[in-house]
Amino acid sequence: MKLDDIVISRAIIENYTRKLLGALKLDVALVGGGPANLVCGVLLGEAGVKAALFESKLAPGGGMWGGGMMFNEIVVQDSALPILKKLGIRFRRFQKGYYTADSVEAISLLVGRCVQSGTPIFNLVKAVDVMFRGEGKGQRITGLVLQWTPVEHLGLHVDPLTASARFVVDGTGHPSEVCSVVSRKMDVRLDTVTGKVVGERSMWADRAEELTLANSVEVFPGLYIAGMAANAVKGGPRMGPVFGGMLLSGQKVARELIRRLR
Repeated sequence: MKLDDIVISRAIIENYTRKLLGALKLDVALVGGGPANLVCGVLLGEAGVKAALFESKLAPGGGMWGGGMMFNEIVVQDSALPILKKLGIRFRRFQKGYYTADSVEAISLLVGRCVQSGTPIFNLVKAVDVMFRGEGKGQRITGLVLQWTPVEHLGLHVDPLTASARFVVDGTGHPSEVCSVVSRKMDVRLDTVTGKVVGERSMWADRAEELTLANSVEVFPGLYIAGMAANAVKGGPRMGPVFGGMLLSGQKVARELIRRLR
């Protein structure tokens, strides 16, 4: 069979357009493709929740690809092993309570399972703003304002598009981009000690792992935080290349959203 260049182009354009049109009205919009939101996407998809993940970079995966200082190994503690087993991620016992996994294998399987579960990933798409409805205490996040990442980087004057969502999850890591936009542009109080994005503290792995899970909550009506963004918004310490808390954070948020949506 001879390949037709135009048929190839049409196949890509038509199928991507169909996929994007299907993501314009969502139950859950996941912003940021780190491990927490990927786990969340897997569980939401398996539960039949209409979700999509928007990742501003070319490759989803957040900071897991590089492991610790480009040694592509990660550490996971006992409490998160069931998630590794569920996803088929191989791990090795280092000593009691400490397990290692290949970071490339781990994130590759997470990305694949997320898409296969029914949660599409749109890479190179950046959430530049949110939609909201209501006044005063009745305000609620109702969706995202989306733009191609290269358009943002080049500073081009191109208007964005929008996608509605009953819930948005900020999983953008250290910058906590969605919460920062909400705090700055909507002039509202987030559920933090200051009412704003507090910012992450210096590293303390043990405390950070505990707080990553505790801080994965709804911080404004319709807006959840997960993964490192949870600690950045709430003011917890960073945790370094140990990823159990990140995985458990995504699981916690997914279970809460499934409960609320049902």
